[in-house]
Amino acid sequence: MKRLYAFIVFPLLLAACGGEGPVAVDCHKEYWDGTVGACLPQGWGVVDSETLRQRGVPEDTIVAFQAEEAVSGQFPTVTVTSEPLSDVTAPTTYSKASIRSVSVLPGYTLIDSVQVNIDAEAIDLHVFTAKPVADEPSRRFYQVSTVANNMGYTLTATTPVSIDDALEKQVYFILQSATFKVEEEE
Repeated sequence: MKRLYAFIVFPLLLAACGGEGPVAVDCHKEYWDGTVGACLPQGWGVVDSETLRQRGVPEDTIVAFQAEEAVSGQFPTVTVTSEPLSDVTAPTTYSKASIRSVSVLPGYTLIDSVQVNIDAEAIDLHVFTAKPVADEPSRRFYQVSTVANNMGYTLTATTPVSIDDALEKQVYFILQSATFKVEEEE
C-alpha cells in the first residue's frame, strides 16, 4: 500500500515549467547519507528531507534526486523509499513483489525489464507507464527494489511518458549507481 501511495504523492514533485538539453552521463556529484548512495549526473540535485515533508511526501521517503530543468512541464525525479522487513527476504523476492504491487496501477503498461546489479545483487529494473492520479497525465516510471540490512528499498524515477535518450541514460545511471553499503577504505 505504501508503494501505491507513493505513486500518488511523487507526481507533486514534478510540477513546473522549463526546457531540456543534452547532458553527458558522468558522475558529477556523489551522494551518501549513511544509508543510501548514488552518483548524480550534471543537472541533478538532492531534494532535502524538509522540502519533501513540506510537499507531503511520506516519511518512508529517504531522499529524492531531481533534475534541475523541467521536461514537458515536469521535473524528472528519483525517489528512494524504505520499509522495515519483518522476515529475512532475498533482494530478488522483494524486487518481484514490488513489480507485482505496482502492476495494478491504473493504466499500467510494462515497457521494459532489465537486470541490474545493486550491491552485487542481480535484480530487475522495470520500466512502465501508469496513470496513478486520475486528473494527472500518464507518467513513465523506472523502478528497482532491493534489500539491505533487513530493510526494503525502492528507487522510483518518474518522468513524462516521452523523453529523449539523454534523459533516459541519466535516469538509468542514477538507478544503477545506487548503493546501500559503506565502501571500505583501503
